Amino acid sequence: MQLQFPYRSILKPNKIGIHKNMRKDYLKLIIVCLVATFLYSPEIEAQNPVPGTMYDLSQIKNGMRNRRISSNDPTGGVLDHLSDIKPGEKRIVAEIPGSGIINHIWITIAPEPHILNRSDIIIRMYWDGNSYPSVESPIGPFFGQGWNERYNYSALPITAGPANGTSMVSYFSMPFAKGAKIEIENQSEVNLEKFYFYVDYYETKKLPPDLGRFHAWYNQELTEAAPEGETEWAIIGKQDKNTSGDRNYVFADIKGKGHFVGINYYVHCPSPIWYGEGDDFWFIDGEKEASLLGTGTEDLFNTSWCPKEPYSHPYFGYPRVNNDVGWLGRTHVYRFFIEDPVFFEKSLKASIEHGHANNLTLDMATVAYWYQTEASVLPPAPSKETRKLKPFINVQDMHYWRHEWRKNRGENPKLWGNENHK
Repeated sequence: MQLQFPYRSILKPNKIGIHKNMRKDYLKLIIVCLVATFLYSPEIEAQNPVPGTMYDLSQIKNGMRNRRISSNDPTGGVLDHLSDIKPGEKRIVAEIPGSGIINHIWITIAPEPHILNRSDIIIRMYWDGNSYPSVESPIGPFFGQGWNERYNYSALPITAGPANGTSMVSYFSMPFAKGAKIEIENQSEVNLEKFYFYVDYYETKKLPPDLGRFHAWYNQELTEAAPEGETEWAIIGKQDKNTSGDRNYVFADIKGKGHFVGINYYVHCPSPIWYGEGDDFWFIDGEKEASLLGTGTEDLFNTSWCPKEPYSHPYFGYPRVNNDVGWLGRTHVYRFFIEDPVFFEKSLKASIEHGHANNLTLDMATVAYWYQTEASVLPPAPSKETRKLKPFINVQDMHYWRHEWRKNRGENPKLWGNENHK
């Protein structure tokens, strides 16, 4: 068995029967004993070929074999990259036979974002000889780079680092039993001139049977405001209620058994109003009513009180925040469920409101990450037209808003702008 707890590729039971009145110290002792028994079991040790935890890294392994596929120049020269991937062209980055576990991917590309749109370079990953991908996402958002921007981003399984987010890295564990393939597609209008990469993996004779397959899915939607208008904070009218989640933005729609381990969440807000009153809804195994309900967008991401400051933690953070009026502009938040994965036996549908009771127009995009027992077909990918960047709302736009507001107030030349709106 692979002891890679930080990356949650092991499929584990989701229920532990413990009496609710048990003393906390006694509970901790039992958990420590169980973990110790698991870690020191000779049978487990004999099956454990791959380093994972810090304890496990100190153990000397037998029969380990590291492998790498990279963009190294086979002639020994300095052209260590794939070159001139034309618009509409697909290129295989790595094709690996047999069984193994990808444990590290590093990528950097050129030209820069103002020339080449990172959201138009698609990365796909195929497991076990399947014709369909289990990972499909624009390369920027997959590695924590929203829109067509680049910036430093630091989380445990995925990071984008110096210089200024140009180095994109994944440490997700990606097991496969019958081969793996990684490809990219250039859906932009210009050549992808340089694509540098490492794909590191462990070669195994046989994959342990309980390792899940890694999945990642990108979704994007321009959400619709409520019929009665954008009533956030009851500024222009009474706020509605939402108990069904019918109009929510969906960030995961999974069939099968597995566990959910993370999300990158990108929102472009065209209004100065707070975008994050939306609650998260989790429907597990076909539930008609969500069994996991949230209290607000920032709360789902372990933050509070409408934050606007950059923050990075291994499991959650705000690597990109808007610096416009109010919450106008682009924000990127992330959360990885490393210690608290969401388990499902048959299916998982996870969604979030766009504003309270879905009352806001927002440009929302997400990349969801999970493991399940078998490589599965993903929901349809958003089109290039759907991914098209929305322009920033600027000072001139706000001045037009003020002009129209003045017209609707009888063109009083002394209107200040905060007079009674009713």
